Amino acid sequence: MFNHTPLSINYLSENHFITLKILITGGNSARALKLLKAFPAHFILFADYGDVPAIFTEKYALTSLGVLNKDSIAHILLNFCITESIDCIIPLNAFEAEPIAKSAVLFKEYNIEVLLPQADVLWEYIGEKLGDHSDFAVFIHGECIFSTSKKWPQEKTDHLNGVYTFNETDIKLFTV
Repeated sequence: MFNHTPLSINYLSENHFITLKILITGGNSARALKLLKAFPAHFILFADYGDVPAIFTEKYALTSLGVLNKDSIAHILLNFCITESIDCIIPLNAFEAEPIAKSAVLFKEYNIEVLLPQADVLWEYIGEKLGDHSDFAVFIHGECIFSTSKKWPQEKTDHLNGVYTFNETDIKLFTV
């Protein structure tokens, strides 16, 4: 396992790190909880649709996004991010990826970082899951900030943004 500290996620202010509030959707799944180790210095708000047990700890919480309405996913998540003062969103539900990627500019206007590939290349990374035991890596604007393995199947990563699962031959968006 190796870690990097990108400037885009660990802001430095007078030699102190500012803790970011990161929203991870699909938070009611064990797979989403794996991402806790990728962001040890930040507060993680796991969220999911429907009934979700309310959990709150010092490092993370679990909450509900309300009733699922796939027609207005981007609106629901943007409103939630603004209300909860979210700094970064990692949408793990596959049905959220396209609407959020297409709305990334709007999220950016509210200073909310969207960790997804750009909408025009998103299709390259959506598809059949590689399995729950595959390695995963977190990229922010091409820089790997966390990975469970040093074995990366491709060399060029400057366009990657988001959480990816990978094996020796393929990479896909990390979804639940």
